[in-house]
Amino acid sequence: MGKIKSRYRDPENYYNRELSWLLFDRRILGEAEDVTNRPFERMKFLSITASNLDEFFMVRVASLKALDHVGDVSRDAAGMTPKEQLSAISGKTHEIVEEQYRLYNEEIRPILAEAGVPVVGGHEKMTEEEREYADRFFAREVYPVLTPMAVDSGRPFPLIRNRSLNLAILMRKKGETADLPVFAMVRVPDVLSRAVELPGGRIIYLEEIIERNIGKLFLNYDIIACSPFRIMRSADMSIEEDDTGDLLQEIEQKLRERQWGDVIRLDIDDHMDFRLLEVLRVKLSVGDEEIYRIPGPLDLTVLEELYGRYGRPELMLDPFTPQPVPELMNDEDIFANIRKGDILLSHPYESFDPVIRFIRRAAKDPDVLAIKQTLYRVSGRSPIIAALAEAADNGKQVSVLLELKARFDEENNIAWAKMLEKAGCHVIYGLVGLKTHGKITLVVRRDEDGIRRYVHLGTGNYNDSTAKLYTDFGLLTCDPEIGEDASAFFNMLSGYSEPLFWNCLSIAPLWLRKRFLFLIDREAKNAAGGRTSGIIAKMNSLCDREIIEHLYAAGAAGVPITLIVRGICSLRAGVPGLSENITVISIVGDYLEHARVFRFENAGDPQYYMASSDWMPRNLDRRVEIMFPIRSPELRARVQHMLEVQLSDNTKLYEMRPDGSYGKRKRSGKRIVAQEIFRKEAVRNAKAVWDLDDPVKTRTFVPRQASQENRDRKKT
Repeated sequence: MGKIKSRYRDPENYYNRELSWLLFDRRILGEAEDVTNRPFERMKFLSITASNLDEFFMVRVASLKALDHVGDVSRDAAGMTPKEQLSAISGKTHEIVEEQYRLYNEEIRPILAEAGVPVVGGHEKMTEEEREYADRFFAREVYPVLTPMAVDSGRPFPLIRNRSLNLAILMRKKGETADLPVFAMVRVPDVLSRAVELPGGRIIYLEEIIERNIGKLFLNYDIIACSPFRIMRSADMSIEEDDTGDLLQEIEQKLRERQWGDVIRLDIDDHMDFRLLEVLRVKLSVGDEEIYRIPGPLDLTVLEELYGRYGRPELMLDPFTPQPVPELMNDEDIFANIRKGDILLSHPYESFDPVIRFIRRAAKDPDVLAIKQTLYRVSGRSPIIAALAEAADNGKQVSVLLELKARFDEENNIAWAKMLEKAGCHVIYGLVGLKTHGKITLVVRRDEDGIRRYVHLGTGNYNDSTAKLYTDFGLLTCDPEIGEDASAFFNMLSGYSEPLFWNCLSIAPLWLRKRFLFLIDREAKNAAGGRTSGIIAKMNSLCDREIIEHLYAAGAAGVPITLIVRGICSLRAGVPGLSENITVISIVGDYLEHARVFRFENAGDPQYYMASSDWMPRNLDRRVEIMFPIRSPELRARVQHMLEVQLSDNTKLYEMRPDGSYGKRKRSGKRIVAQEIFRKEAVRNAKAVWDLDDPVKTRTFVPRQASQENRDRKKT
């Protein structure tokens, strides 16, 4: 291990994780620029880049600013201090924002116009009819909701909520010329639709209507200047768990404080009056690098609203319904089907419904004794939460670890935790110092031949909404060894019992890192010994330095390594003398690639694993994660097929270059899109079972043939 460290720890061998994430957002922006994508899909991708960048600022930039504020000069794997990272990030994010708005103004607005929903570029460009409508709309719908806020000796500068859109106003009392201008502001209400449709079908943004009518809020003043602005605050929450008596109450308090964190970014209209800007700069304590001058509507996530309201089939992705799982397309209950053999679920190509049915059936089944489950992120109206509550009401032993610290889902999870407790479930809020990110459900059932444990393991969340948008795998099994490990896992969560050994599951933060390193190093030994070797690893992010060091060493030993990394990747691929045998690709498609899959050649006897964990320090050291094996030969073959299809994608696949940048491969041959292939295969597989089971569909009809004489007559 010492040799590996000394050889590969040079900062030049690593790409900074924050800059790598920005490259990921830039790849999504590339899909918005791609004219081969359908028009409204391009608009959707642009909206996603804006939403992603918001979260990046609130969490990652905020964290770096906090480190820099206390004088932290430690260096990351790439050799950069927090201050150096912030400087580099500022340059890159300004470039991305500039490109976002170039695309919006030059391509997305024309796309909307062609779709029959042109956007008015400012209230001054409205027709007389549109102005009259906008003024009536303001008086009827908007004015009653607004709260004008002036700033003077008796009214301090207001607290501005995170990510809220506001109008800054400079004004002077009517008839006065000597007095200094007065500052005021109005928050654009987010309870109203931001896109307002005018007579004739044109669209104008709500802030433009408010700006046009701003004088009606300050009747005794002349308006000198009015301009929109938006701020972003730190959303990073630090909780001293060892010092808090009630984690739920502590997180509730932190959520209230989150809205008022330090300002880390200020977006302004690029024509904002310099006097307005100076007030905001001083009151919000922002520097020049934190100010973004926007040549268009602030906050491009508004495009998601337009996508939902005005999208038409020919402008959008072809609709797709997740398909039934072939192994479950029969009249037997789900437990009987699981007893036949392991079942692999591939979302969103296959429906998430079997997971919901698994828990609902367990809640009602009189032979089920206990249900245990981890929950990280769930949907707003979660059928799984309802089923767990029903199970407790039916007398089952129900234990739920509901992670309160899941970022941006804390509020939802607090509400669910309280509801489940009222229903009689045993709820664990999480473990001190750790986030529980592993996805597992255990159902203990009394079968005819004794007690049996049924388990669901997954790479994604128990969220029926995102399961339609994220690609993930799930495994339904009653494998006795996995069941035994599942019981040990939940005992470890609810108590202090740490099992002496595990049959087949690998758990972070205790053993998973060592397991990954062992599997990587084994491939290196096989390559050095002349045996077949290889690694294919698919994940969301790769930035763990120790893992990267071992990958470099394995590649140098001759192991061919292919990494399918959607987002952050600190490893440099294809660098001479360092990583010639390592390829890094990223797929940006219609669905968000979320599954974690690992294949190790193992000297010709390949092993396949799936996990809830990425190769990041937080996953391996500060979270409770689960990796599980795929044992069935049939399921292994299916996983291998899906990996091969992804590697053959020549349309949505980006490949890392030695300098850390990404580019699409030159297409040769027919167009291949992995996600499209998986959709078609899911439809074909379900249809094959349906055709086989339907006597009408399988009945053969043989048409009566015309005589040869009649056939000859038709030819003439």
